[in-house]
Amino acid sequence: MMEASTISQTPLRRALLVDAAATAAMGQLLAAGAGVLEGLLGIPAGLLRWAGMVLVPFAAVLAYLGMRPRISPRAAYALIGCNVLWAADSFLLLASGWLEPTALGIAFVAAQGAAVGLFAWLEYAGVRRAGSLGAA
Repeated sequence: MMEASTISQTPLRRALLVDAAATAAMGQLLAAGAGVLEGLLGIPAGLLRWAGMVLVPFAAVLAYLGMRPRISPRAAYALIGCNVLWAADSFLLLASGWLEPTALGIAFVAAQGAAVGLFAWLEYAGVRRAGSLGAA
């Protein structure tokens, strides 16, 4: 029989691990493909490369936390905060006028911002569920 702490953390753990996989894939795509993506998205290669290089270690932290026997609510909330900030910054970047992305670039930034926002929500729901069962 599974312990309550294992059962209650399953949705949070799953969200963190899927987020880690998606973040790692996006980070590698942006870091390695920045030169090609620049022309398609209308976003400077330097910004794309920098974003990719930030995402790779963040993905490692997500994976590490998702594989821990117990997940600290503080650590989970810190990662959720990072995701919320990234999602908000994605839309602020589009609204700021600092870049002139192509239509594909706008769709790309908006889609990844929405995806990151969804991960933040799923992780938040996982923390809340774990807390309501008495084992976060």
